[in-house]
Amino acid sequence: MKPEEFLEILGTAGKLKTTMRHCYTEKDRRESVADHSWRIALMAMLLSGEEEFRQTDMDKVIRMCLIHDLGEAFTGDIPVFRKTDQDTGTEDELFHRWVGSFPDTQREEWTALLSEMEEQKTPEARLYKALDKLEALIAHDESDISTWLPLEYDLQLVYGRENMKFSPFLMSVRALVDGWTEQKIAEAGGKEKA
Repeated sequence: MKPEEFLEILGTAGKLKTTMRHCYTEKDRRESVADHSWRIALMAMLLSGEEEFRQTDMDKVIRMCLIHDLGEAFTGDIPVFRKTDQDTGTEDELFHRWVGSFPDTQREEWTALLSEMEEQKTPEARLYKALDKLEALIAHDESDISTWLPLEYDLQLVYGRENMKFSPFLMSVRALVDGWTEQKIAEAGGKEKA
């Protein structure tokens, strides 16, 4: 890789630092896509010592977590409840086109990772996807409930559950997060009316 190529890739990836997600991290600060991607990579690193994941290639999971939303450098973030198949197709096409412009070594590695992530057949791909969903739930619970849309009161309790069912550890974390969500909603006076 030439130094110019290195900087060009980092410049595009760096757009995620200012690409905002739907969720707020503080009263007046929305979460960036980079914030989200960093934390799911950290979540994977933390799980590397857990017995349940001893046979999982956590280096690969961390790489998946770091690159999974880079297509949003081109399209911005579209919340799951608004994202259409066409939006997903556009994001994927732009991301794959960008990766196709990489030097051979990086293009081959990233293309293989993206294929594995899309197929969702390996333990690594399933874990990255589960962490992606779990982090979104945690981030929402960390945000002030006044920033939630009415539909999120129900979505928060069902989102990503299927992606986590393969893992007893993740389901135990999910139970804690669900309890946090229910407490947050109760403290706010119950469910919002859609």
